[in-house]
Amino acid sequence: MALKTIPFDAAKYLETEADQAEYLTDALAGGDPAAFAHAVGVVARARGMSTVARTAGVQRANLYRALSKDGHPEMATIVKVVQSLGLRLAVLPAEQAATV
Repeated sequence: MALKTIPFDAAKYLETEADQAEYLTDALAGGDPAAFAHAVGVVARARGMSTVARTAGVQRANLYRALSKDGHPEMATIVKVVQSLGLRLAVLPAEQAATV
């Protein structure tokens, strides 16, 4: 009998703003811009992509495309989406970031 599996969707588990902020912080710390953009998309789906797109002033379909695994969003798009999520990006000295 074949093993039946279902895809994992992190968006289902990011229930609080703190969970979402930690998820994005970890994704950004990994140093992969595509992984961070995808993580922003996961958080946007957790919040409701239509609402996030409307608040960010971006068309929903374009947002899905930009924040997909194969998307290459502009920094302006990432900033708009993060702000629409009620979060902010921060830059810390590497030594301080390691302890946060």
